[in-house]
Amino acid sequence: MQNPARRFLPAAGFDWLLPIYDPFCRLFGAERLRERLIAAAEIRAGQRVLDLGCGTGELSLAIKRLHPRARVIGADPDPKALARARKKAAQAGLEVTFEEAFGGDLPHADGSFDRVLSSLVLHHLTRDEKLDALREVRRVLAPDGALHVLDLGPPRSALERRLAYFFHWSERARDNVAGRIPELARQAGFPDARETERLSSWFGGVSLFATSPQSASTLPR
Repeated sequence: MQNPARRFLPAAGFDWLLPIYDPFCRLFGAERLRERLIAAAEIRAGQRVLDLGCGTGELSLAIKRLHPRARVIGADPDPKALARARKKAAQAGLEVTFEEAFGGDLPHADGSFDRVLSSLVLHHLTRDEKLDALREVRRVLAPDGALHVLDLGPPRSALERRLAYFFHWSERARDNVAGRIPELARQAGFPDARETERLSSWFGGVSLFATSPQSASTLPR
């Protein structure tokens, strides 16, 4: 059961914006970005996949459509977003489990997942919350598991710098814009965490970050 005192930032920033969150993401090309994330994860039949910060379930459902024999679980602390995710899964006839959980406190045993994916979530978290979530991901990954993240990255052009200033001025996004996500992942126990691909979007530069399947087993748990 979630602690009611714990706070989280809704996917759309405010609860009242939740109904337009999915249309907004489609308008700004999030579907294309999610497809790149899923492709990078190289998910195989029978693997256990966690969508960390699943929100309204778009990434979880896309994973299940592309990999119907994978077991997919979406985790998010927002019950209103999860209600939308469960409704969409039922309407699509897709077997995806959605559970209410914070990234730093996942209700799963050590080594429960082969892949953990996260899309546009880390920039919503404070630095301490990022580190807590990344450490928890490392705990629930199997020894040969891998983490794949799509999120805001450091701007590489004048346009991206202007977009970052306009859209991503908050304290929570600063580590992303400064290019510190791989460093934070290494602090959390992923020694080879790295940026693997740069992508452009209407809201600025985004990056794919990944760990190798073996990296989670190189440090003692």
